Amino acid sequence: MTFPTHRPRRLRQSGAVRRLMAETHLVPSQLVLPMFVREGLTEPQPISSMPGQQQHTIDTLRRAAAEAAEVGVGGVMLFGVPAVRDAIGSGADDPAGILNIATAAVAEEVGDQLVVQTDLCLDEFTDHGHCGVLTDEGVVDNDATLERYASMGVAQARAGSQLLGLSGMMDGQVDAVRRALDAEGHVDTLIMAYSAKYAGAFYGPFREAVDSQLTGDRRTYQMDPPNAREGVREALLDVEEGADAVMVKPALPYLDVLADVRQSVDVPVWAYQVSGEYSMVEAAAQNGWLDRRATIMDSLMAIRRAGADTILTYWATEAAGWIRDSLR
Repeated sequence: MTFPTHRPRRLRQSGAVRRLMAETHLVPSQLVLPMFVREGLTEPQPISSMPGQQQHTIDTLRRAAAEAAEVGVGGVMLFGVPAVRDAIGSGADDPAGILNIATAAVAEEVGDQLVVQTDLCLDEFTDHGHCGVLTDEGVVDNDATLERYASMGVAQARAGSQLLGLSGMMDGQVDAVRRALDAEGHVDTLIMAYSAKYAGAFYGPFREAVDSQLTGDRRTYQMDPPNAREGVREALLDVEEGADAVMVKPALPYLDVLADVRQSVDVPVWAYQVSGEYSMVEAAAQNGWLDRRATIMDSLMAIRRAGADTILTYWATEAAGWIRDSLR
């Protein structure tokens, strides 16, 4: 009888061996928790299409941020839902706007324990739901939007945001915001560019989460799903403009782009496990079709394996707790 010369199974024979030989590791500090805060709420509002997620009050937002910090989550990304919207998203750079008030509250609560981050985009604040200012013809005006982003960036930095997540996909947005921040003395405020943000169907539940007013679609500024090389080009342009980190969004449907971007840039690469990814797993788990915890961890490890240094995920606090407990 001839026996195998190579026995890869030796590397899998026990949990201890598997941990020792693991090629990819996931730790709590690599996770960022996105959270929604809505103006005017007296109680948190569940998001029906995202089981387990909610629109927060300021108080519950602070508590959720503290819970994330307690288990070692690396950061929180805040999204604001205003009570009043207009054509130019005036609430976005209003110091008394919901996002800026919430940022100051969270920075006070946990600013020395994790990185307080803010979404920098106009879509939650406009009455038409687009990520920028519209022309009279209803087209997003790239350069007029840059002026709004610059003002929004300064307002968020003043409120205490340590990292700005530029998610609008306007050409030149990193340069515009960086110049505005530096001119105001916010030279240490980080910029994370949503460089390869793809238009598609995976954002559906998020629209409920931010009470989106969108009419039409965002295909003239978000990326076309068939294009992978273009995602790398966008990331390289953002790095050239001064981005401190770049992102691929969504995560799992674009692991190929994520891997290509990781190989092409020398800054941290992030990925966003978006609402559709979250809700599909939660729905299947509720029906008993899969092991919820195992599926969540499989999905996060896939994103790490493809090259993400940091992952935005709605499971951040829960997954961080699992990881921490597994190491005890």
